Amino acid sequence: MKEKKISDIQQEYKETDLVDLPDFIEEYINDGRPGVSKIIGVAQKRMEKLRLEKARIEKLKEYENKYWNEYEYIGGIDEVGRGPLAGPVVTACVILPKDCSILYINDSKKLSASKREELYEVIMKEAVSVSIGVVSEARIDEINILQATYEAMRQAIAEASVEPDILLNDAVTIPGVSIKQVPIIKGDAKSISIGAASIIAKVTRDRMMMEYDSVYPEYHFASNKGYGSAEHIQALKEFGPCPIHRRSFIGNFL
Repeated sequence: MKEKKISDIQQEYKETDLVDLPDFIEEYINDGRPGVSKIIGVAQKRMEKLRLEKARIEKLKEYENKYWNEYEYIGGIDEVGRGPLAGPVVTACVILPKDCSILYINDSKKLSASKREELYEVIMKEAVSVSIGVVSEARIDEINILQATYEAMRQAIAEASVEPDILLNDAVTIPGVSIKQVPIIKGDAKSISIGAASIIAKVTRDRMMMEYDSVYPEYHFASNKGYGSAEHIQALKEFGPCPIHRRSFIGNFL
């Protein structure tokens, strides 16, 4: 039988799904040619990365595994947008199925924008329930950012298509909620449900700020998302506040 060209094996590797990599490696591991050995080495490294990611995700389900025996629906709660000078605060409540093992979920701040967008679609497809809470800059000015965040979190819980039996929250205990709550410090990096909520909230808010950028282009909201970047502060000084600026946040810059 004619030996396959190394370029053909390289192409075959590129087209091989992760689940089929073990079979690919087994087929060519004894080929002996240095070029093929290099391809096999790359494939093995990819397999090892996958193994480590699966182990990380299992560790990320530690809190969920602790409570899934007792509770059917675990809601992960997180917020995005407490610090910006403009725009709303956005929260998400995500309930994942018990057999959920979505890879690469993490604190949204540790992920690239493209990875967040990719995971957003996967979470929306696989979650039992995804719900959002949004509280405007005007309401933030009225009741302060902490109370506005709590209000947005209560909104997200109320909007859930399935009522959570227990809530895993990123750091906070939400007042006015009768459901059992478990606050977890740095929860978006310790719980798969909170991590999923952080991704949903972040992508949702980023998309809103990109829409606002088309209305108020001088503030560069598409790039700064309302946070106090140098260009944003300069625009604020030059043009003054626009309707989505938080008046209680911008006094130092005007």
